[in-house]
Amino acid sequence: MNSEDKHAEVEHALKLAEQLRQEKRYDEGVALLTDMLKHGIEQAQIYYRLGNIYYDAQKYEHAERAYRRAIEYDPLHINAHYNLGVVYRRQGRIEESLKLRRKANELARRHPERIKIRSDQLQQARRFAHWMLIASFALIAVLVLLIWLLS
Repeated sequence: MNSEDKHAEVEHALKLAEQLRQEKRYDEGVALLTDMLKHGIEQAQIYYRLGNIYYDAQKYEHAERAYRRAIEYDPLHINAHYNLGVVYRRQGRIEESLKLRRKANELARRHPERIKIRSDQLQQARRFAHWMLIASFALIAVLVLLIWLLS
């Protein structure tokens, strides 16, 4: 299998694993992603997604290991740092949690191009921005009306 085919297979597996996670078919997602590790590409992303599946399955020790591996492969993986902090919080390791979440925020400030936003998150942000724009115009209109009525 050539490199292009491997990349396509891994990308497909990442998408399918996310779908399996949403359907709570955790064991299938883990098996799929674990199999993709054989290709030796996108290791950080595969481990990150494994961490997400393990977290949702409430296997926090497995999630911790997966996020740590993602960070080993990509020390600038912002989401892996943040999610590892979330795992630590769940485990009651508050100081470590805060440290990692601060590190994730620092990485995001220094490397904004590395922030990965899913399409559904982008749509949600756009809806929120649209709502805020409408609310701002409505507030300005009310203030103008009040000023006009009071003068």
